[in-house]
Amino acid sequence: MAFAGFKPGMHVADIFAGGGYYSELISYVVGSTGEVLMVNNVPYEDYAKDDIKARFSQEGRLANVKRSVIESCDLQLGTATLDAATIVMSYHDLFYADPLNGWPKIDQPHFLDQIYTALKPGGAFLIVDHAAKAGAGSSVALSLHRMDEDFAIKDITSHGFVYEGHYDKLRSADDDRSKIVFDKQIRGKTDRFVHLYRKPKT
Repeated sequence: MAFAGFKPGMHVADIFAGGGYYSELISYVVGSTGEVLMVNNVPYEDYAKDDIKARFSQEGRLANVKRSVIESCDLQLGTATLDAATIVMSYHDLFYADPLNGWPKIDQPHFLDQIYTALKPGGAFLIVDHAAKAGAGSSVALSLHRMDEDFAIKDITSHGFVYEGHYDKLRSADDDRSKIVFDKQIRGKTDRFVHLYRKPKT
């Protein structure tokens, strides 16, 4: 979050936030003068319902976090409303489709365009995801829940974002990127890329 420049008073969207772990961390950074929009679609909300219940069980806890459950085709983020947005370990899910198990196909280009529109000029877009092997593109999003980071850069910048750089503290040489991220040998210890993008100021 420091790498992305999150600070008090910011309005930040945590998109596909799941149980809200990062929403809570961001809420401490932006403070009482800021706001975190915790965004899930129905499949994410259902998947993380127990964590969400535990995190928000106490009335008034995380008062600066506003929860939103929406359809991916209409994130309801507005225009130039956000100082920053983040997708943590969920960018690959934009390419994940399993309709028989309740996960519909997402219009991925439109999804990213909505985020671009919602960011103020100069706004930050932080992406954290499980790394796939180089050259994999988005092909293992369904099977391994991973993403090729070079593909991510090309994809995200094609929507107008400028790639600003990467943060390497979540890299892991012990992960050969061949296993599904839920494998007990690597769960919680995957090789992760952290990218910072920005909407141009003009």
